[in-house]
Amino acid sequence: MITVSDVSLHFSEKPLFKDVNLKFTAGNCYGIIGANGAGKSTFLKVLSGEQDRDSGEIIITPGERMAVLKQDHFAFDSYSVKETVMMGYPKLYEVSKARDEIYAKEDFTEEDGIKSAELEAQFGELGGYESENQIEQMLSGLGLEEKYHDKMMSELDESQKVRVLLAQALFGNPDILVLDEPTNGLDLESIRWLEDFLLDFENVVIVVSHDRHFLNTVCTVICDIDYGKITQFAGNYDFWYQMSQILQKQAKDQKRKNEEKAKDLKEFIQRFASNAAKSRQATSRKKILEKLELDDLPVTSRKFPFVQFKPDREIGNNVLECRKLNSKDEDGVQLLNDFSLIVNRTDKIAFVGVEHNAVSSLFDIISGEKKAENGEYFWGQTTSCSYLARDNNQFFNNDYNITEWLKQFSKEQDDAYVRGFLGRMLFSGDESLKKVKVLSGGEKVRCMLSKLMLAGSNILIMDDPTNHLDLEAIESLNRALVDFPGVILFTSHDHEFISTIANRIVEITPKGVIDRMMPFDDYMADEQIRAMRAEYYKDSDRKIKF
Repeated sequence: MITVSDVSLHFSEKPLFKDVNLKFTAGNCYGIIGANGAGKSTFLKVLSGEQDRDSGEIIITPGERMAVLKQDHFAFDSYSVKETVMMGYPKLYEVSKARDEIYAKEDFTEEDGIKSAELEAQFGELGGYESENQIEQMLSGLGLEEKYHDKMMSELDESQKVRVLLAQALFGNPDILVLDEPTNGLDLESIRWLEDFLLDFENVVIVVSHDRHFLNTVCTVICDIDYGKITQFAGNYDFWYQMSQILQKQAKDQKRKNEEKAKDLKEFIQRFASNAAKSRQATSRKKILEKLELDDLPVTSRKFPFVQFKPDREIGNNVLECRKLNSKDEDGVQLLNDFSLIVNRTDKIAFVGVEHNAVSSLFDIISGEKKAENGEYFWGQTTSCSYLARDNNQFFNNDYNITEWLKQFSKEQDDAYVRGFLGRMLFSGDESLKKVKVLSGGEKVRCMLSKLMLAGSNILIMDDPTNHLDLEAIESLNRALVDFPGVILFTSHDHEFISTIANRIVEITPKGVIDRMMPFDDYMADEQIRAMRAEYYKDSDRKIKF
């Protein structure tokens, strides 16, 4: 158990948290949510002792061990993968190292023999003899293929290191598990493995995540950071969201009532202040007015961008036909092999599976960004297409401010119009004058979404559009795409995003394409599709995963 008592933290003169009192108990998973900049990751650092607090205390039950998901991907480059994972359980790692050092001695003494026997006993008590198998199972479950298990960390790419560091945090059954964005860089199958692991985990879990499906699956309590306070809500993310909407409405209604009451009181005071018979009533009402604090009812500090895609024209029956498209990457690896597809006017297609580069290549080809080696594709005459690629940095390598940048893509060249549009995307006031080359990843995506909205296209192609976005922006984009009347071709690692938008699933595999008109959850659960996927990935060096 971990107890937080009267904890406060200030940055400059602004309080990030004030008088926080919380209790985290075993058997619960606590999801930490809040607007960008609210201090979610900072709060985790305060809990783990990495960040000092201004006041208050954090008490961990004596003897309990806390494990934290490390964020430095280069810290363990001089160690092997398995050794890095074992470091997550420091006591076992120390015993293991001491044990290995003794056995490595050339002049093994009787004293060393006694010491080694003691170490062997400790090693067994700590679960050391089962540890290697457990580590391998964890790594495989998190999507790191067996051939990488004995490599050095320096030989892995960033996505592979993320998986190892996550296994490190999970290893050894810690009493308190602190995870900051654990699903980043994981495919959907690995996320599902992590969800299952945490559902069976009996100790304390404290997690920050932008993955709504993940929060809904694993969380039993939501801790909402807003206005420097942290409020706990029993239930998962969806329960919190629905509850927050109710509370928002109530707060707005109360504020409106207060404003109406204040207006009435002011009118009464003005009307009767000079009337002797009514002066006492007027004075009384003036006191009420003074006590009426209209700002005491803040609705929320969260800001939801306004996302809406309105096509300029209705799409016809002929949308897109791909015929035997072929493409390779820069290293000559085949990405598309005689790929064919017919897209219908009501399709919202999610491209899933392990072959993400193949999907990106397809999107680049049909959007005109690159040419296929051979094959052809045809767009219908009524179609207009907008593309949000995975990497859009080339759009921002210039000296434009945000207003100037967006003006390039607007039919309406009036600054006030463009700024009004940007305001809806949370670039208000001086924010709209920021240079685009210094924008964060999330700000760049919001700019690209603004560009797409101005285009008025009836077909949207989106390659991982939720990357870098916060929960509020993801919610807004999700609703906009559900309501979009045109065609959508997209890929995502956000389970909730796929399951609520897509009506058709396409998976490109090494041996062919699986194409089904069905919801994503049905696709994942379908036994026939499972068998087909097993066959299509057979003898492939790519692990079967979503």
